[in-house]
Amino acid sequence: MSVDFIFMLTKDDQTISDAREYVKEIVSGGVKHIGFKDIGLPINELKLLAQDLRKEGVKVYLEVVSLDAESEKQSAEVAMQLNVDFLLGGTRPEIIAPIVKDHDLKYYPFVGKIEDHPSILTGTITEIADHAQQITSIDGVDGLDLLAYRFTGKDVPLLIHEVCEKSTKPVIVAGSIDSKDRIEVVKTTGASGFTVGTAAFDMKFPSNQTGLSGQIQSILEMSQH
Repeated sequence: MSVDFIFMLTKDDQTISDAREYVKEIVSGGVKHIGFKDIGLPINELKLLAQDLRKEGVKVYLEVVSLDAESEKQSAEVAMQLNVDFLLGGTRPEIIAPIVKDHDLKYYPFVGKIEDHPSILTGTITEIADHAQQITSIDGVDGLDLLAYRFTGKDVPLLIHEVCEKSTKPVIVAGSIDSKDRIEVVKTTGASGFTVGTAAFDMKFPSNQTGLSGQIQSILEMSQH
């Protein structure tokens, strides 16, 4: 099956400073889903970045990596101001869902216990899967953001499968996807999409073309059936 490839204008869990310079190249490569994080650029520059993406007609994603409650609420407000299509991440759906549920954006909070920055996912597979079932029952939650390859456990394919089984809504796998093997796991375990940022900028994927365009072509091909 095919899954959505979401290109993140990020490196090391924050938006890159020159993100706007890459927009046209990424879109011309065929990417339909593009995102950025709530840290790395000031709000006025994030607004300009979101405007650039809107003009290109792609789906726009904002991912929250801030860990404290107040920053998370501010990021939700920013997401609505920027009129993004998807708000990813954050760990307090009971607080954020009521704030965003009347907005057109789709809200996909993190599932499981998230710690540190760059973020890691802790707990057992059973605990994380049960959490998926719990939070996808909340009104205003439209899906889940799963940091599968930041999991401190061992069996990532089983983790993704169990979360997708227990979740009543779509699951996006985010973080540290840097190989064809990892994309294949995402495709075969029930997730609806995945994000790549740092790995593309670091040229981790094999490609016949040089530069970022080559990375995009390679990842898009891997994401298809």
